[in-house]
Amino acid sequence: MEEQKKITKHYKNDDITVVWQPHICIHSAICFRGLSKVFNPQKRPWITLEGAESEAIMKQIDECPSGALSYIKHAEEPQNLEVETIVEPLQNGPLLVYGNISIKDADGNLTKKFKTTALCRCGASNNKPYCDGSHVKVGFEG
Repeated sequence: MEEQKKITKHYKNDDITVVWQPHICIHSAICFRGLSKVFNPQKRPWITLEGAESEAIMKQIDECPSGALSYIKHAEEPQNLEVETIVEPLQNGPLLVYGNISIKDADGNLTKKFKTTALCRCGASNNKPYCDGSHVKVGFEG
């Protein structure tokens, strides 16, 4: 399987910039099911910030299990680094980590995550240590 290009897209309104990294997305469709007036994969562009208030968009992005969607507040306040970290294994799916973590990849690159991060549990991801949805294709149970 050819590795997906690491593209990052930005969508802006007056309050926030939404950042989308498709190579991280596990296609859970939580964004679309939760706020289809903003996130609609049938449209181009598929993210239309005019579809809801910024607070609703940020709340929906916080539900993204892979971290493929994130946002930056234009009047960014310092993030609370004292947030508790919670780890939750999803049945037949990834390990979800909620909170502030640092992840070092196989090449030694360190990435800081501040929301929800989906980590591969099945071993089949092409984007390790992150989940890319491969658990569905390989029929992972656990």
